[in-house]
Amino acid sequence: MKNATIIRHVAFEDLGNLGLELSRRGYRVHTLDAGVANLKDFHPNVPELVISLGGPISANDEHLFPFLKDEIESLRVRMEADLPTVGICLGAQLMAKAFGADIFPSPRKEIGWETLRLTPEGERSPLRHLTVPVLHWHGECFQIPQGGVRLASTEMCPNQAFRYGKRSLALQFHAEVTATGIERWLMGHICEIQQTTGISVLQLRQKTLQYAPSLQIAASQFWNAWLDTVE
Repeated sequence: MKNATIIRHVAFEDLGNLGLELSRRGYRVHTLDAGVANLKDFHPNVPELVISLGGPISANDEHLFPFLKDEIESLRVRMEADLPTVGICLGAQLMAKAFGADIFPSPRKEIGWETLRLTPEGERSPLRHLTVPVLHWHGECFQIPQGGVRLASTEMCPNQAFRYGKRSLALQFHAEVTATGIERWLMGHICEIQQTTGISVLQLRQKTLQYAPSLQIAASQFWNAWLDTVE
């Protein structure tokens, strides 16, 4: 059985539909809750796959959350060794920061559903399956680190995804979200939702019910295409 280690920052931002695909492919998933688990004891080269998930803190908050330094170092070690590694939202920003890229505020928060614009490299990558709207939920963006290859953008955020080496993939957006899972997001992010103009709980729920079914199909194709290339 293959082992996947998940670094989770908040409980409600979980594997979503990616968890189903990992189960189907025979992965045993072990979760490290950041800030609780001692990441100094984590041996990043051991698991076949490591996934760093999203969260509401900033990748620049190392002075507030010292575990971020250990997580960044773990991601750097894996990426340098070209071991299968995925970062989603905060996880993607930490992957960029591991190689000196800046993390900076977006012009405004990007919260909602929008289709990606793929670069030529992105069109040749597993992201080609993501032709449907995906969920965006972030207030910061990353630069592409030196050695990284930009794969996707949106109008607001020019860097939505990058590949590093052959087997590391960083995603600013959320392809993993599900129609049922969004309810935990809406509760967990209620303060942010109420403080952000142009969005609401009702709107986000309605858009998720509209787009999540097609994303479920596209995401399955995307995750499996990526796993096929790295396993």
